[in-house]
Amino acid sequence: MRTRPRCLVTSCDESIHTRPTGADDQAPRRRRSPGSFARMSEPTTLTYAVTDRVARITLNRPERGNGLTPTLIGELAACVERADLDPAVHAILLSGNGKGFCGGYDLVASAEGMGDGDAPPADAPAGSPLDPLTIALNHDPSGTWDPLVDHAMMSRNVRAFMTLFHSATPVVCKVHGFCVAGGTDLALCSDLLIIAADAKIGYPPARVWGSPTTALWAHRLGPQRAKRLLFTGDCLSGTEAFEWGLAIEAPEPAMLDERTEILVERIARMPLNQLQMMKLLVNQSLYAQGLHATQLLGTLFDGIARHTPEGYAFQQRAAQAGFRTAVRERDEPFGDAGASTFKG
Repeated sequence: MRTRPRCLVTSCDESIHTRPTGADDQAPRRRRSPGSFARMSEPTTLTYAVTDRVARITLNRPERGNGLTPTLIGELAACVERADLDPAVHAILLSGNGKGFCGGYDLVASAEGMGDGDAPPADAPAGSPLDPLTIALNHDPSGTWDPLVDHAMMSRNVRAFMTLFHSATPVVCKVHGFCVAGGTDLALCSDLLIIAADAKIGYPPARVWGSPTTALWAHRLGPQRAKRLLFTGDCLSGTEAFEWGLAIEAPEPAMLDERTEILVERIARMPLNQLQMMKLLVNQSLYAQGLHATQLLGTLFDGIARHTPEGYAFQQRAAQAGFRTAVRERDEPFGDAGASTFKG
């Protein structure tokens, strides 16, 4: 029987369709046979529903801060594809249940040597880059690190996050509470971000043990502001994210749901083909700027960051004292615990 080494392992409803109303009601639509989505099992880490032309994908691990696991990442990609193939869907709304949107990769259990019971994909053979034992051995400081095994694992996460970007259907991300570390990959891969004024968003793992794999900070903020965040690991408040151009709007928390619904409703009124053309048109500029090459570097650097002397020290401290303690000690010199450092 194989046993998992005691080391940190990772980096990190049935659809309700309502007939749409609007100017293009008379346009021919593909006939959908009953149960056409039956081949996809219902997700366990998020919820999926379609109402009024909007597919609503909601992260649903509130007890773990909606932390990212292989299952959640895989189910997210499957639900985005499900929505993108549905002619009744004109917009996708991504959000999270609980106190915040997403706290990044769920590393607490693996850091403390317990595991979280989340299995690799069923079609991943033993010894593959997705095999937990393979990942664990590749993070063993006493062994030899194979960067391509690391890249093979993390690049699949990037491809899953980028389904939000590649989806022909526009994606709006609604953030409340917090959106940090790997959670920012979801927000930045979405087309539009609306964030509560008091929420925080940023990439604290830039301080140690991480690199943003989707590498979209510079594309969303410009090089100087991206460096300002990644050189410090500081976070922005929702208000600051709006002022910096990262978010399209930053309403007060009590108004977040209402303002988001107004936005997705306006998008969903548009003909689907017009929305698809507008998204394709704008996305070409990011491809032309070398997004694919930047993401390759970001993903490789993420693996490197977990295998530097400082990265190994962080991993060992997390295994010894717990992941939350290691993170608190990482952030204490900055005096912010990952909160916004611009306006308090």
